[in-house]
Parts: sequence; C-alpha cells; structure tokens
Amino acid sequence: MTVTEREIEQAETRMAELRKGGFAVSTRYDRAADRIVIELSTGVQIAFPPHLAEGLAGASPDDLSEIEISPAGLGVHWPRLDADLYVPSLLQGLFGSKSWMAASLGTAGGQARTQAKADAARANGRKGGRPRKATGGL
Repeated sequence: MTVTEREIEQAETRMAELRKGGFAVSTRYDRAADRIVIELSTGVQIAFPPHLAEGLAGASPDDLSEIEISPAGLGVHWPRLDADLYVPSLLQGLFGSKSWMAASLGTAGGQARTQAKADAARANGRKGGRPRKATGGL
C-alpha cells in the first residue's frame, strides 16, 4: 500500500486540528492520591484513578509510574502494561475502547443497589426465583 503526499498532508492537518484542543505535555502517577495526572498544553490537568481506565486497573504503582507521551502529545502509553490512552478521548470522558466501556457500564449497572432492584428481586423470589438450569443433555 502506497501512501501519497496528499494523504500525508491530510493526516497532518487532522493531527493539527486535534492538537488545538490540547495535547499532553507532562504526565505522572500521583501515588498519594492514586491518580494519573496529565497536564495539557492548554494548562488543563486531567486526573483520574487508574481503575477507571482500560488496562490500568490492578496495576502496581511502579508500573503506573512509567508513562510515555506520544510525539504528537495525543497519546499516553504505559510500556510495562502495554496500555494506551488517547488524549482527545479522555477529554470526552472515554477511558477505553467502546467494547471495554460497554462492559464496564454493564458491570456497574449489575452491581447497582437500588430500591427498585431490591423490590424486583423480592417479587421474583415470591414467584419461585430464577428458573434452574437444565442439567444433563439428551
């Protein structure tokens, strides 16, 4: 596959547009606060707990402390974890891929403890509860 000069120019233009919204100039792991802190060229700081981001949950402080910024400043990479985050997505509140975010939201919803959920479980229990799975086969 050959990349043309025009395609390169278009990619550089897209990157320049993305960088206008801010790009990473420094990043660190704050052990005391248990937060990843990314400073942007705009002066804005993004700080979030590692467990919110794909590939960072459960990582050791040493692994979280080793962070690299991409040359364009639009990505951050944890080499020990082989994890990457895209700065424009972080600004939109997206801390991972679509499939990972969907799974995270589904897990959070399943763990919710609301009065409505408790009432529904109680009502289901009065009906005999969840049907048992069939064992064995034909």
